[in-house]
Amino acid sequence: MNKSAPIGIFDSGVGGLTVMRKLIQGMPEENIIYFGDTARVPYGNKSKETIIHYTRQIVRFLESQNVKAIVIACNTASAYALDDIRKETEIPIIGVIEPGAYAAAAATRNGKIGIIGTYATIHSGAYESFLSQINPDFEIYKQACPLFVPFVEEGLFEDDLTDQIIARYLTEIKRENIDTLLLGCTHYPLIKTAIERFMGENVICVDPGLNTAEMLRQILTKNNLLNTSFSQEKANYLFYVSDPAARMTEFANQIMPFSIGKIQKINIEEY
Repeated sequence: MNKSAPIGIFDSGVGGLTVMRKLIQGMPEENIIYFGDTARVPYGNKSKETIIHYTRQIVRFLESQNVKAIVIACNTASAYALDDIRKETEIPIIGVIEPGAYAAAAATRNGKIGIIGTYATIHSGAYESFLSQINPDFEIYKQACPLFVPFVEEGLFEDDLTDQIIARYLTEIKRENIDTLLLGCTHYPLIKTAIERFMGENVICVDPGLNTAEMLRQILTKNNLLNTSFSQEKANYLFYVSDPAARMTEFANQIMPFSIGKIQKINIEEY
């Protein structure tokens, strides 16, 4: 496989751009194709079968773009679809849950870890499974926060309403004296400052994006796929969505370290 081939990364919407940002910071030489399933966001209230179907379509699209590796930058799809999809492709593919669990395990000091995410991610038990494999003595507390995604999608990163909904969801988990809170949705790092403010300085909020980028680098190195042909030219980033892109362009430009120009719409149902 061509080492200069792009990495494919996808999410149910725009939240996965937080993971892409970490990939760019850690591997600026790599070309990247991003797909946001903006027509069908959110995934967190969908069935496992539907999530697997959506994931399979997106992987087929990314395969058609000749990607060399795929990152499922969606916790819900990572929880429900990763194992099935890995059996259907020879391309290296990773999710965000395993690296996120390892990051939380490394961060905790008292062994009390909170997990927040969509209904589907929380109910899947995927994070608890990985964490219990690392250390069965961890005390795990979890809370579904379904309204965080639409708040983030509306760009309400710093807003009184955001503070109110954070308090509504996280008051009980805060009382458990956790010292680590795993942000189990790629949208949540965009309100990390507000979450940290509510949880207090003694709680570490873990964004799985950084560890995901580190794990991807290890996989690319192992498979001899790191882009060694990179020179002084700028890496190429392409953006695709399943619904009109005007809102995503505005939103993405708030997240990414550069201005995004063209975002292309595709018919994901063709894949």
